[in-house]
Amino acid sequence: MNREDARRRFRRASWVNVVANLVKIIAEGAVGIAFGSVALVADAAHSVADLVASVVVLVWGSSSFEDADATHPHGHARIEPLTAMFVGAVIVVLGGYLLYESVRGLFAGSDIEFSYYLLAALAFAVVDMYVAYWYTMRMNVGLDSTALTALAKDCLNDIYTTVAAVVGVIGVRLGFPVLDPLAGAVVSLLVVYQGVAIGRENLGYLVGAAPTADQREAVEDVLAAHDDVAGYHDLAVFYDGTVIEVEVHVEVDGELTIREAHDIESELVDQLTALDEVGDAHIHLDPAGLGEWKDAAADPATN
Repeated sequence: MNREDARRRFRRASWVNVVANLVKIIAEGAVGIAFGSVALVADAAHSVADLVASVVVLVWGSSSFEDADATHPHGHARIEPLTAMFVGAVIVVLGGYLLYESVRGLFAGSDIEFSYYLLAALAFAVVDMYVAYWYTMRMNVGLDSTALTALAKDCLNDIYTTVAAVVGVIGVRLGFPVLDPLAGAVVSLLVVYQGVAIGRENLGYLVGAAPTADQREAVEDVLAAHDDVAGYHDLAVFYDGTVIEVEVHVEVDGELTIREAHDIESELVDQLTALDEVGDAHIHLDPAGLGEWKDAAADPATN
């Protein structure tokens, strides 16, 4: 998939999230105000935060597909995890507010009044968010965008909170209004957990964290398997945005011609970038047996 096609898919998925949240706000807000339901008005208000997150991803996140330029020589890939972190923060705030409202409801009692129109609006909200979730995940196949993944999880969170509201409304109908704040408290904790998980994952992308041990081992296997590689050192495998970058010094025969050394370097770069999630590889060739890196490591003056 070329860069422009990827950007179009990203923007389509982002637009679907914007529209889905806007429609949910209008539907729940109108019914909630008409029938005096604090629960629906509150759920609609929560979706305002989701709408803001979706707009930020649409406007800001799509710039991650822009080519490198003079001000961003390594491209704009890190913008994507930054937008995903913003979504994660919004989710945490949403979950915290839900938890506050749930605890308050346990002590003060629920203000929800039963109406079948409330259930109809909540059912519409569930379908609306599921369609947005399904479409976002479908568009993200092949893109593996952390921002779109965060939006998809946010859609699921909306479904959970809406289902909790349904449980509360049915509880009111059956004479158990306490079910509303109890269900809200359980779901709010799940929402906060997912928001924190999104934030932690994307923070790792931003600060250049190391990938898993299996991913590093796959890189080492490529280096060790090449017939012309006598050894390697100073291997660094880390995230640069959402892709893995490899830096390594590779030891080869010091009598090779420049063209032969260049061919070996090109082969290694091709093999490493063919690995899952590896976006770039920087290889420095050293004459085998020179051992200057060992001397440098042993000399305190160089440390």
